[in-house]
Amino acid sequence: MAGASSQSGMKAALTLIAKRFASSLLTLLLVSVTIFVIAQLLPGDAAQEALGQSATAEQVAALRHEMGLDRPAYVRYADWLGGMVSGDPGQSMVANMPVSEVISDRLPNSLLLAALTALVAVPVALTIGIGSAMNRGGGSTGRSISPPCPWWRCRNFWWRRSRC
Repeated sequence: MAGASSQSGMKAALTLIAKRFASSLLTLLLVSVTIFVIAQLLPGDAAQEALGQSATAEQVAALRHEMGLDRPAYVRYADWLGGMVSGDPGQSMVANMPVSEVISDRLPNSLLLAALTALVAVPVALTIGIGSAMNRGGGSTGRSISPPCPWWRCRNFWWRRSRC
């Protein structure tokens, strides 16, 4: 009996993990599509910006072709998505180097910043959470968490005043 229930529990856990993973992939896809569409709606042209205002129409057209900006948006998105799936995020137009190199140059500092932030935030959050749990039902929980928020008190003051 114990073996059957542990197998069904394992199956339920794996099903949950698979659903969460699929949901995460769908979210990433929707976010990337949204950002791509918004970027397409922005005014201006990357080729024109790269060449400046003094560039001729032929120069801009040649650079647009070189950058692939003359292809339909859905084709450019599909190429980008295929590159991301295969591990090639493409070429940075700003840094004029592969995006993977740009990321690898900046990743150590980003990870250091994230680690230092977690080093401060986790103990503070644990202290507040444990203190709140130990003082359940006490009236000081809200005040102890947010004393540096005078705007909160002002908001309550004006809300109460408008109700009279």
